[in-house]
Amino acid sequence: MRVVTISATYGTAGNVIGPAVAEMLGVPFVDRAIPGTVAEELGCTLEEALVHDDRAEHGIGRLLSGAMRLPTVTFGGVDTYLPGAMPTPPEEFVAHTEKVIRTTAQARGGVILGRAGAIVLADHPGALHVRLDAPLERRIRQTAAFFDLGEREARKIVEDNDRARAAYVRHFYRTDPGRSTLYHLVVDSTSIPVPACVELIASAAEAIG
Repeated sequence: MRVVTISATYGTAGNVIGPAVAEMLGVPFVDRAIPGTVAEELGCTLEEALVHDDRAEHGIGRLLSGAMRLPTVTFGGVDTYLPGAMPTPPEEFVAHTEKVIRTTAQARGGVILGRAGAIVLADHPGALHVRLDAPLERRIRQTAAFFDLGEREARKIVEDNDRARAAYVRHFYRTDPGRSTLYHLVVDSTSIPVPACVELIASAAEAIG
């Protein structure tokens, strides 16, 4: 069973490359099912689970990156969540997300996009960890072209998403998601055509597994 984790900065076509790699390898693309399973396990709504998901449009990365602040007080130098301000601490959502990722990888393999998959499955035998990245300006141009946006609007989307996703990993895993040693393969999908990226990743997954 092939397992691939993909960490993608915004504008690198992660949501296109991920499913295509999964199809080529004959494994599930594990993305939208994760918050749904987390919600079911915690007995909360899907909307609440999505608030704590780094791939969601309004995920916790946006809370951590400054749009909002989680309700905390500092006591003895330790940040503590205010009782009642948030029914389920964010750590619970992250812990259940990790559980879903590990269980899925063990049971049937798959391609996992985002959610610090390379860290969660760092010790999973045969897993391939991939980073999709590219210079900021190329990612902005690619985003503008894909969504038919002006450069200023595309820049804001890219920078906001980068900030949010990095905040998620830094807050919960105390590391930089751009650290190359987390990955086996770093690919610039703004220079290498998407079909070639898909073939490259699938071939590497077959070689490492």
